[in-house]
Amino acid sequence: MIRFLVASDDVMGSNMKKSQLPEKLCVVCQRPFRWRKKWERDWPMVKYCSKRCRSSRHQSE
Repeated sequence: MIRFLVASDDVMGSNMKKSQLPEKLCVVCQRPFRWRKKWERDWPMVKYCSKRCRSSRHQSE
């Protein structure tokens, strides 16, 4: 069986292992967090690991 790449198959394809996904540090808690499918289009702009960190961002500045 031959599998063809389609537009939705990119670097973050469904066949990647979790250990191979890109990782960032949360600006607030400094914990590492990995790429998620829901962040696919916005990954370069993602800074916070959770809603809790996003809401407490003003306390850390």
